Amino acid sequence: MTAPAETRTDERDARRRGYVDLKSYGAIGDGRTVALIARDGGIDWLPLPNLDSPPVFARLLDAEHGGCFELAPTVPFSVERQYLPGTNVLRTTFTTDAGSASITDALVTGIAGRLPWVELVRRIDGIDGEVPFAWRVRPGTRLRTASPWVHDTVHGRVIRIGGVNVAVLGFEHGPGDGGTDELDGAFTTAEGSRHLLLLAATDEEPLHLPDPHRVDRSVDRTAEYWQAWSREFSYDGPWADAVQRSALVLKLLIFAPTGAIAAAATTSLPEAVRGGKNWDYRFAWVRDAAYTLTALTRFGLREENHAAIAWLLRTIRANGPEMHIFYTLEGEVAAGVQEHDSPGWRGIGPVVSGNPAADQMQLGVYGDLFGILRQYVEGGNLLDAETGRLLAAVADRACDAWRQRDSGMWELGTLQHYTSSKMGCWQALDAAIALSERGQIPGSADRWRAERDRIAEWIHENCWSEQAQAYTMFPGTDELDTSVLLHAPSGFDRGERMSKTIDAIIRELGHGVLLHRYSGADAQEFAFVPSGFWAAGALACVGRYEEAIARMDELIALGNDLGLYAEMMDPKDGASYGNLPQGLSHLALVNAAITIEQVTPQELLP
Repeated sequence: MTAPAETRTDERDARRRGYVDLKSYGAIGDGRTVALIARDGGIDWLPLPNLDSPPVFARLLDAEHGGCFELAPTVPFSVERQYLPGTNVLRTTFTTDAGSASITDALVTGIAGRLPWVELVRRIDGIDGEVPFAWRVRPGTRLRTASPWVHDTVHGRVIRIGGVNVAVLGFEHGPGDGGTDELDGAFTTAEGSRHLLLLAATDEEPLHLPDPHRVDRSVDRTAEYWQAWSREFSYDGPWADAVQRSALVLKLLIFAPTGAIAAAATTSLPEAVRGGKNWDYRFAWVRDAAYTLTALTRFGLREENHAAIAWLLRTIRANGPEMHIFYTLEGEVAAGVQEHDSPGWRGIGPVVSGNPAADQMQLGVYGDLFGILRQYVEGGNLLDAETGRLLAAVADRACDAWRQRDSGMWELGTLQHYTSSKMGCWQALDAAIALSERGQIPGSADRWRAERDRIAEWIHENCWSEQAQAYTMFPGTDELDTSVLLHAPSGFDRGERMSKTIDAIIRELGHGVLLHRYSGADAQEFAFVPSGFWAAGALACVGRYEEAIARMDELIALGNDLGLYAEMMDPKDGASYGNLPQGLSHLALVNAAITIEQVTPQELLP
């Protein structure tokens, strides 16, 4: 459980032009979508009905027209918040001069599991004294593509935004007059009082209006669901609290209808104050799926593991023969990029749907795919014949493709012989050989073995720089690239050259324990959170255990008060940038912790 953190100033003062720091946000979800809740009680992000749908609440990107669900005391307050133990149910306690009260926020589940509609519940409990609250549900324009309006029905008022229908119900919630495009209300808590607000929503479907008193019980049922899931989670190594919270974050990013794993819950949050690098990460990257499945397998979480692998293989077959680096959550090839007429977080645009990297070639994806399935088999599972044939064909393709230039892991516009891409092809063929030896895939293991060794020889001859004393970003340069660090855990190199590469990267790209992604990135963006964790795992792989542990301790302390990470961080003040919660950041934490635990002598572990 994350320890509660307190802010003693009025949280309403933290909004600047309607926006708050990204570290302010906590996340809740139901396996279909994710809501982001600021410390002042405002829900500033909620796509409906799915994670990749246009957001109905998007004040995160558009303070004026984005929309929000506000709920907070009307007098100055301080805040203390934490997740209920082992859950993605968030409890925020507001303390004023006259009393205190808590809000418990959940995207709830039904008796049989995920609901066919979205149901967001906000339960308010009076603790002591009296606290006056006000609330407002003001849907936005879905990135300025629709106009919300309040429709009077025989069962009360409903807000409609395009095809989305939203009802706001509750008890002891003091509904007010609202307006033509919002609903509002006010109430005052007392010691032992209970008030409830619920938002029910559908998209181009009939709208079910739940009984608020029955929904009250569903908050407890949802917490019990998460706690039951957490009991199946098996990790008792170092940094267990941070690892478990990261696992719960990753669970939020698993799109339950298909098994796809989203890279992040948001779009268009800037990687730098000058803007420009604003991408949509609500897609399923093969790379991120590989790292997630590494963690899920280690934690003994079978259902999500199998569902994600089945989704990935089904998607590759349906959209083949070439693999793509990412797919939609429904398992399709992503379409183009649409730019929206919204200002972006703190006016840093653009705001987009879609990602321009969809058509790029990244050779590292071969290693990602094979890494998943090698671990799946080594975990005691079997591949079917069709999957075996698919993998054999992919291995043959890797034997040829590794000689080509690609866009690299960072989806750069310049094609190069990126070192980490070659290492990914090496990893793919090494795994193909292992799977062949286990009788899991057909094909010519002799060819794969010969080509694997040829790749290794090429990397050692062309990608090592005596001057830089490091594996460089690509041949003929002394520029460095943190994605090379991933290939200490992959097994490509755990020796002296990798150790020297770590030193060079920390020296040239480091700011404290944080690292920029590659040489020159500091001129365009902030430090990349996953790279710091990659360095910690790589240090352990080369036998520098104390350094790895010390680095992990410092990195884990950089999350927000709930243990959540975005994609980027300003090394100067620790401010977060980029999409959030960022799956790759949490994956890097988890896999670094697992790697350190696996390779470090027991007596040295914290």
